[in-house]
Amino acid sequence: MRLSPKRFEKLVLAALDSIPEPIRARMDNIDVVVDDEPTPHQRATLELAPDEVLFGLYEGTPLIERGILSDPLMPDKITIFKRALEDACDSEEEITDLQKEIIDPGRIYDLNNPPKVQVLVRGEFCEA
Repeated sequence: MRLSPKRFEKLVLAALDSIPEPIRARMDNIDVVVDDEPTPHQRATLELAPDEVLFGLYEGTPLIERGILSDPLMPDKITIFKRALEDACDSEEEITDLQKEIIDPGRIYDLNNPPKVQVLVRGEFCEA
């Protein structure tokens, strides 16, 4: 299934809007971006095999590692890879469901096991 960039971004916004406001307010230092596919550098850094599909990527500093007096940090970044989701999904609903998994704050701010980088490969979250 293929969507226009504008329609795909509307689905991303809907997925973000599904996050409860108190949690969304704590995500003010996170940029959510859409790219067609991962860069060669991202794939190499994550040591992905040629047949591995990357749906999304979180890069940043977990909240529990940020100090109150720390220097300001660059925003964390969640990248959603459009082509991988379009190839894997048969409907807009499936795309939105995967987008919600990618931007799920519970995965980003897991206090028991905070990731530095988290990737969604073939529907399974992995730490890189």
